[in-house]
Amino acid sequence: MFEGIYVAIPTPFKDGKVDEGALRDHIEFLIEGGVNGIVPCGTTGESATLSYEEHEEVIAITIEQVKGRAKVIAGTGSNSTKEAIELTAYAKKAGADGALLITPYYNKPNQEGLYRHFKAIAEAVDIPIVLYNVPGRTGVNMLPETVARLSKIDNIVAIKEATGSTNVATEIVNLCGDNIEVLSGDDLTFYPLLAVGGKGVISVTANIVPDRMVKMYKAFVNGDIDEARRLHLELYPLHKTMFVDTNPIPVKTALSMMGRMEKEFRLPLCPTTPEKEEVIRRMLEEKEVL
Repeated sequence: MFEGIYVAIPTPFKDGKVDEGALRDHIEFLIEGGVNGIVPCGTTGESATLSYEEHEEVIAITIEQVKGRAKVIAGTGSNSTKEAIELTAYAKKAGADGALLITPYYNKPNQEGLYRHFKAIAEAVDIPIVLYNVPGRTGVNMLPETVARLSKIDNIVAIKEATGSTNVATEIVNLCGDNIEVLSGDDLTFYPLLAVGGKGVISVTANIVPDRMVKMYKAFVNGDIDEARRLHLELYPLHKTMFVDTNPIPVKTALSMMGRMEKEFRLPLCPTTPEKEEVIRRMLEEKEVL
């Protein structure tokens, strides 16, 4: 259902508000690059500092701009199950193809709590659900065994696996089989995850070079493993550069250098150091993006 290159998009801001024009233009750039889907309001979209109204606005603009040319997986997660249900219900009403739901952060539920959280959302809203496990962000790790339990629920169809561990991804593939699609949530491990049965990526790097990410994925699925590996290694330094500071600071900085959006963040995020900006600029020049 959700295979290929999906892009976790930043939310462009201008003078403290969502920059609708930049958002629409960036979506067009990504679709022209051949991506399979767009993911608004995730971590990269600074969802934690979007108001409820802005969250809905960004989802609605994205769906309207995409116009069915790619799939839209809307970020609708929260550490409140009730709020996650409300956001997910809005995403369905707006016409999203799926919902991306992060593990509840800060309150650190146990594995049974995680299971009940996602089960409650899946039962409340009939939309394809993508689980999102990123313990480095949330402080809680959803174990493969819990993913396997959740994979038996019909509309839980995929997981964004962002532990950075191919072992974890392999365990999920082994335990779940065809019940769930494993998507890399970490560009650095995208190629290795394809090798163990992953189906795609929710990518940060694809904001910068969507066509090259698509080319790498197509090479792999068409059986040209050597070419896919070559492209992965070619992109690897760019992947690393997109995480020289807290995501989405580097990618939004890069996009500002490319003239795609303002270098504006919501506190507590702020611009990176001049030294790291220079690292980002040099990498974009090396990859012939600027």
